[in-house]
Amino acid sequence: MSRAAEQPAGREEPAAPEEPAGRREPARSEPPAAGGGRLFVVATPIGNLSDVTLRSLEVLRDVPLIAAEDTRLTRRLLDRHKIATRTMSFHAQSGPGRLAELLAHLRGGADLALVTDAGTPSISDPGDDLVAAWAAEGGLVVPIPGASAVLAVVAASAVAGPRWSFEGFLPRSGRERRERIARIAADERGTVIYEAPGRVAATLVDLAAACGADRPAAIGRELTKLHEEIVRGSLGELARRARSGELTLRGEFALVVGAWTATRIEVESASGVAVTSAAESQTAALAEVERRVAAGASRGDAARTVAAETGIPRRKLYRVGRSGL
Repeated sequence: MSRAAEQPAGREEPAAPEEPAGRREPARSEPPAAGGGRLFVVATPIGNLSDVTLRSLEVLRDVPLIAAEDTRLTRRLLDRHKIATRTMSFHAQSGPGRLAELLAHLRGGADLALVTDAGTPSISDPGDDLVAAWAAEGGLVVPIPGASAVLAVVAASAVAGPRWSFEGFLPRSGRERRERIARIAADERGTVIYEAPGRVAATLVDLAAACGADRPAAIGRELTKLHEEIVRGSLGELARRARSGELTLRGEFALVVGAWTATRIEVESASGVAVTSAAESQTAALAEVERRVAAGASRGDAARTVAAETGIPRRKLYRVGRSGL
Protein backbone atom coordinates (compact mmCIF):
# COMPACT_ATOMS: atom_id res chain seq x y z
CA MET A 1 0.00 0.00 0.00
CA SER A 2 1.35 3.44 -0.93
CA ARG A 3 1.82 6.20 1.64
CA ALA A 4 -0.74 8.34 -0.23
CA ALA A 5 -3.42 5.70 0.37
CA GLU A 6 -2.60 5.70 4.09
CA GLN A 7 -3.24 9.44 4.57
CA PRO A 8 -6.67 10.38 6.02
CA ALA A 9 -8.95 12.27 3.62
CA GLY A 10 -8.29 15.99 3.50
CA ARG A 11 -4.84 15.73 5.13
CA GLU A 12 -1.70 16.21 3.11
CA GLU A 13 1.53 14.58 4.19
CA PRO A 14 3.82 17.33 5.54
CA ALA A 15 6.79 18.20 3.38
CA ALA A 16 10.26 17.33 4.61
CA PRO A 17 11.78 20.22 6.60
CA GLU A 18 14.28 22.34 4.74
CA GLU A 19 17.87 22.58 5.91
CA PRO A 20 18.68 25.76 7.85
CA ALA A 21 20.15 28.54 5.76
CA GLY A 22 23.90 28.25 5.41
CA ARG A 23 24.01 24.55 6.26
CA ARG A 24 23.55 23.12 2.76
CA GLU A 25 26.75 21.92 1.09
CA PRO A 26 27.21 22.99 -2.54
CA ALA A 27 26.53 20.27 -5.10
CA ARG A 28 29.77 18.49 -5.88
CA SER A 29 29.30 19.06 -9.60
CA GLU A 30 29.41 22.84 -9.12
CA PRO A 31 32.88 24.43 -9.04
CA PRO A 32 33.47 27.28 -6.58
CA ALA A 33 32.57 30.74 -7.82
CA ALA A 34 36.22 31.82 -8.02
CA GLY A 35 37.04 28.92 -10.34
CA GLY A 36 39.17 25.88 -9.72
CA GLY A 37 38.45 22.76 -7.74
CA ARG A 38 37.85 22.36 -4.04
CA LEU A 39 40.50 21.06 -1.68
CA PHE A 40 38.88 18.83 0.94
CA VAL A 41 41.03 18.41 4.07
CA VAL A 42 39.69 15.07 5.30
CA ALA A 43 40.24 13.62 8.77
CA THR A 44 40.67 9.84 8.86
CA PRO A 45 40.52 7.45 11.85
CA ILE A 46 43.42 7.61 14.32
CA GLY A 47 43.27 3.88 14.95
CA ASN A 48 39.81 2.36 14.93
CA LEU A 49 38.59 2.33 11.33
CA SER A 50 34.98 2.58 12.52
CA ASP A 51 35.64 6.18 13.56
CA VAL A 52 35.43 7.47 9.98
CA THR A 53 32.49 9.84 9.39
CA LEU A 54 29.80 9.42 6.76
CA ARG A 55 30.72 12.78 5.27
CA SER A 56 34.37 11.75 4.95
CA LEU A 57 33.35 8.63 3.05
CA GLU A 58 31.08 10.64 0.74
CA VAL A 59 33.90 13.03 -0.12
CA LEU A 60 36.47 10.26 -0.64
CA ARG A 61 34.04 8.46 -2.93
CA ASP A 62 33.06 11.52 -4.99
CA VAL A 63 36.37 13.28 -5.64
CA PRO A 64 38.40 12.20 -8.69
CA LEU A 65 41.71 12.10 -6.77
CA ILE A 66 42.97 11.57 -3.21
CA ALA A 67 46.37 12.88 -2.12
CA ALA A 68 47.52 10.46 0.60
CA GLU A 69 50.50 10.39 2.94
CA ASP A 70 50.85 6.63 2.39
CA THR A 71 48.64 5.26 -0.39
CA ARG A 72 48.91 1.72 0.99
CA LEU A 73 47.46 2.69 4.36
CA THR A 74 44.76 4.83 2.79
CA ARG A 75 43.83 1.98 0.46
CA ARG A 76 42.94 -0.18 3.50
CA LEU A 77 40.31 2.35 4.52
CA LEU A 78 39.05 2.77 0.97
CA ASP A 79 38.83 -0.97 0.32
CA ARG A 80 36.86 -1.49 3.53
CA HIS A 81 34.19 0.89 2.23
CA LYS A 82 34.43 -0.18 -1.44
CA ILE A 83 35.80 3.17 -2.61
CA ALA A 84 37.74 2.97 -5.88
CA THR A 85 38.96 6.58 -6.10
CA ARG A 86 42.46 7.05 -7.54
CA THR A 87 45.17 7.92 -5.02
CA MET A 88 48.47 9.77 -5.32
CA SER A 89 51.21 9.94 -2.69
CA PHE A 90 51.86 13.28 -1.00
CA HIS A 91 53.98 13.34 2.15
CA ALA A 92 56.67 15.29 4.00
CA GLN A 93 59.38 14.15 1.58
CA SER A 94 57.42 14.87 -1.59
CA GLY A 95 59.27 17.31 -3.80
CA PRO A 96 57.98 20.59 -5.22
CA GLY A 97 57.01 18.78 -8.41
CA ARG A 98 54.26 16.82 -6.66
CA LEU A 99 52.92 19.99 -5.01
CA ALA A 100 52.84 21.68 -8.42
CA GLU A 101 51.04 18.67 -9.90
CA LEU A 102 48.30 18.78 -7.25
CA LEU A 103 47.87 22.53 -7.63
CA ALA A 104 47.54 22.10 -11.40
CA HIS A 105 44.83 19.49 -10.76
CA LEU A 106 42.90 21.98 -8.63
CA ARG A 107 43.43 24.86 -11.07
CA GLY A 108 41.90 22.71 -13.78
CA GLY A 109 38.61 22.68 -11.87
CA ALA A 110 38.82 19.18 -10.37
CA ASP A 111 38.25 18.52 -6.66
CA LEU A 112 40.94 16.94 -4.49
CA ALA A 113 40.83 15.20 -1.11
CA LEU A 114 43.87 15.44 1.15
CA VAL A 115 44.39 12.73 3.80
CA THR A 116 47.18 11.50 6.05
CA ASP A 117 47.76 8.11 7.63
CA ALA A 118 45.69 9.04 10.69
CA GLY A 119 43.95 12.16 11.93
CA THR A 120 43.76 15.54 10.23
CA PRO A 121 46.25 16.84 7.66
CA SER A 122 48.31 19.84 8.84
CA ILE A 123 47.84 18.90 12.53
CA SER A 124 51.34 17.52 13.25
CA ASP A 125 50.99 15.84 9.86
CA PRO A 126 51.90 16.77 6.26
CA GLY A 127 49.64 18.87 4.12
CA ASP A 128 49.92 22.46 5.34
CA ASP A 129 52.01 23.53 2.33
CA LEU A 130 49.30 22.40 -0.11
CA VAL A 131 46.53 24.00 1.94
CA ALA A 132 48.49 27.26 2.23
CA ALA A 133 49.35 27.36 -1.46
CA TRP A 134 45.79 26.77 -2.63
CA ALA A 135 44.35 29.23 -0.11
CA ALA A 136 46.88 31.85 -1.27
CA GLU A 137 45.51 31.49 -4.80
CA GLY A 138 42.00 32.12 -3.54
CA GLY A 139 41.03 28.47 -3.87
CA LEU A 140 38.30 26.93 -1.74
CA VAL A 141 39.50 24.78 1.18
CA VAL A 142 36.83 22.64 2.85
CA PRO A 143 37.60 21.00 6.25
CA ILE A 144 36.01 17.59 6.85
CA PRO A 145 36.48 16.99 10.61
CA GLY A 146 36.74 13.65 12.31
CA ALA A 147 38.70 11.66 14.88
CA SER A 148 41.37 13.65 16.75
CA ALA A 149 44.01 12.38 19.17
CA VAL A 150 44.25 15.86 20.72
CA LEU A 151 40.55 16.07 21.55
CA ALA A 152 40.40 12.43 22.62
CA VAL A 153 43.19 12.77 25.18
CA VAL A 154 41.91 16.12 26.48
CA ALA A 155 38.43 14.68 26.98
CA ALA A 156 39.63 11.53 28.74
CA SER A 157 42.61 12.84 30.74
CA ALA A 158 40.55 14.88 33.23
CA VAL A 159 43.54 17.16 33.89
CA ALA A 160 43.77 19.55 30.92
CA GLY A 161 41.17 22.00 32.21
CA PRO A 162 38.83 24.20 30.16
CA ARG A 163 41.69 26.15 28.53
CA TRP A 164 44.62 24.30 27.00
CA SER A 165 47.23 24.57 24.27
CA PHE A 166 48.59 22.11 21.73
CA GLU A 167 52.38 21.89 21.24
CA GLY A 168 52.62 18.89 18.90
CA PHE A 169 56.08 17.27 18.89
CA LEU A 170 58.79 19.01 20.92
CA PRO A 171 62.29 19.54 19.49
CA ARG A 172 64.53 16.61 20.37
CA SER A 173 67.27 18.62 22.08
CA GLY A 174 69.00 21.95 22.38
CA ARG A 175 67.99 25.47 23.20
CA GLU A 176 64.70 25.39 21.29
CA ARG A 177 63.55 22.37 23.33
CA ARG A 178 64.48 24.04 26.63
CA GLU A 179 62.68 27.23 25.67
CA ARG A 180 59.54 25.40 24.55
CA ILE A 181 59.40 23.44 27.81
CA ALA A 182 60.01 26.63 29.80
CA ARG A 183 57.02 28.25 28.10
CA ILE A 184 54.87 25.22 28.93
CA ALA A 185 55.98 25.48 32.56
CA ALA A 186 55.03 29.16 32.72
CA ASP A 187 51.57 28.54 31.23
CA GLU A 188 48.82 27.90 33.76
CA ARG A 189 46.72 26.17 31.10
CA GLY A 190 46.95 22.49 30.26
CA THR A 191 49.21 21.48 27.37
CA VAL A 192 49.00 18.54 24.94
CA ILE A 193 52.22 17.11 23.50
CA TYR A 194 52.81 14.31 21.01
CA GLU A 195 55.84 12.09 21.64
CA ALA A 196 57.57 9.08 20.15
CA PRO A 197 57.60 5.98 22.40
CA GLY A 198 61.38 5.96 22.78
CA ARG A 199 61.39 9.53 24.10
CA VAL A 200 58.42 9.50 26.48
CA ALA A 201 60.52 8.88 29.61
CA ALA A 202 63.04 11.62 28.83
CA THR A 203 60.31 14.12 28.01
CA LEU A 204 58.47 13.39 31.24
CA VAL A 205 61.70 13.95 33.20
CA ASP A 206 62.28 17.28 31.44
CA LEU A 207 58.68 18.37 32.01
CA ALA A 208 58.83 17.45 35.68
CA ALA A 209 62.03 19.46 36.04
CA ALA A 210 60.57 22.59 34.47
CA CYS A 211 56.90 22.38 35.49
CA GLY A 212 57.36 20.88 38.95
CA ALA A 213 57.17 17.23 39.91
CA ASP A 214 53.75 17.72 41.53
CA ARG A 215 52.01 19.12 38.48
CA PRO A 216 49.17 16.82 37.35
CA ALA A 217 49.57 14.99 34.06
CA ALA A 218 48.27 12.11 31.95
CA ILE A 219 49.60 9.81 29.26
CA GLY A 220 47.35 8.63 26.44
CA ARG A 221 48.64 5.60 24.54
CA GLU A 222 47.22 3.93 21.42
CA LEU A 223 44.02 5.99 21.56
CA THR A 224 40.98 4.27 19.95
CA LYS A 225 43.08 1.14 19.31
CA LEU A 226 42.97 -2.32 20.88
CA HIS A 227 45.57 -1.50 23.56
CA GLU A 228 44.29 1.98 24.41
CA GLU A 229 45.51 3.15 27.80
CA ILE A 230 45.30 6.40 29.78
CA VAL A 231 47.51 6.76 32.85
CA ARG A 232 47.16 9.71 35.23
CA GLY A 233 49.43 11.00 37.96
CA SER A 234 51.89 13.77 38.74
CA LEU A 235 54.70 14.52 36.31
CA GLY A 236 57.24 13.27 38.85
CA GLU A 237 55.36 10.01 39.40
CA LEU A 238 54.87 9.36 35.70
CA ALA A 239 58.53 10.13 34.99
CA ARG A 240 59.62 7.67 37.69
CA ARG A 241 57.28 4.94 36.41
CA ALA A 242 58.41 5.45 32.83
CA ARG A 243 62.10 5.19 33.74
CA SER A 244 61.55 2.14 35.94
CA GLY A 245 59.73 0.20 33.23
CA GLU A 246 56.35 0.24 34.97
CA LEU A 247 54.69 1.87 31.96
CA THR A 248 54.28 0.30 28.53
CA LEU A 249 56.21 2.52 26.15
CA ARG A 250 54.99 1.19 22.81
CA GLY A 251 52.64 2.75 20.29
CA GLU A 252 51.43 6.30 19.69
CA PHE A 253 51.55 8.74 22.63
CA ALA A 254 49.83 11.98 23.60
CA LEU A 255 50.98 13.59 26.86
CA VAL A 256 48.91 16.08 28.84
CA VAL A 257 50.52 18.54 31.24
CA GLY A 258 47.66 19.46 33.54
CA ALA A 259 46.41 22.91 34.40
CA TRP A 260 47.36 24.35 37.77
CA THR A 261 44.54 24.09 40.33
CA ALA A 262 46.36 25.22 43.47
CA THR A 263 44.56 27.36 46.05
CA ARG A 264 44.94 30.99 45.08
CA ILE A 265 46.37 33.59 47.44
CA GLU A 266 46.72 37.37 47.30
CA VAL A 267 50.10 39.05 47.09
CA GLU A 268 50.97 42.74 47.08
CA SER A 269 52.36 44.27 43.91
CA ALA A 270 53.52 47.77 43.03
CA SER A 271 50.22 48.46 41.31
CA GLY A 272 48.01 47.05 44.08
CA VAL A 273 46.80 43.56 44.95
CA ALA A 274 47.45 40.85 42.33
CA VAL A 275 45.88 37.40 42.50
CA THR A 276 48.30 34.53 42.02
CA SER A 277 49.18 31.19 43.62
CA ALA A 278 52.20 29.52 45.13
CA ALA A 279 52.21 26.96 42.34
CA GLU A 280 52.04 29.63 39.65
CA SER A 281 54.82 31.62 41.28
CA GLN A 282 57.11 28.62 41.41
CA THR A 283 56.23 27.66 37.84
CA ALA A 284 57.09 31.14 36.61
CA ALA A 285 60.35 31.10 38.60
CA LEU A 286 61.35 27.73 37.16
CA ALA A 287 60.55 28.98 33.67
CA GLU A 288 62.75 32.03 34.26
CA VAL A 289 65.62 29.80 35.41
CA GLU A 290 65.30 27.75 32.21
CA ARG A 291 65.17 30.91 30.10
CA ARG A 292 68.41 32.19 31.65
CA VAL A 293 70.10 28.82 31.24
CA ALA A 294 69.04 28.77 27.59
CA ALA A 295 70.56 32.25 27.24
CA GLY A 296 73.93 30.96 28.46
CA ALA A 297 73.94 31.34 32.25
CA SER A 298 74.95 28.44 34.46
CA ARG A 299 72.07 26.78 36.27
CA GLY A 300 73.55 27.72 39.65
CA ASP A 301 73.82 31.41 38.74
CA ALA A 302 70.36 31.44 37.19
CA ALA A 303 68.82 29.81 40.26
CA ARG A 304 70.65 32.22 42.59
CA THR A 305 69.45 35.31 40.70
CA VAL A 306 65.84 34.16 40.38
CA ALA A 307 65.76 33.13 44.05
CA ALA A 308 66.86 36.61 45.04
CA GLU A 309 64.17 38.17 42.85
CA THR A 310 61.29 35.91 43.91
CA GLY A 311 62.09 34.77 47.44
CA ILE A 312 61.83 31.11 46.42
CA PRO A 313 64.69 29.08 47.97
CA ARG A 314 67.63 28.71 45.56
CA ARG A 315 68.16 25.05 46.45
CA LYS A 316 64.57 24.27 45.44
CA LEU A 317 64.93 25.99 42.08
CA TYR A 318 68.30 24.41 41.44
CA ARG A 319 67.33 20.91 42.63
CA VAL A 320 64.07 20.74 40.63
CA GLY A 321 65.71 22.18 37.55
CA ARG A 322 68.56 19.69 37.91
CA SER A 323 66.87 16.43 38.75
CA GLY A 324 63.18 16.85 37.90
CA LEU A 325 62.15 14.87 41.00
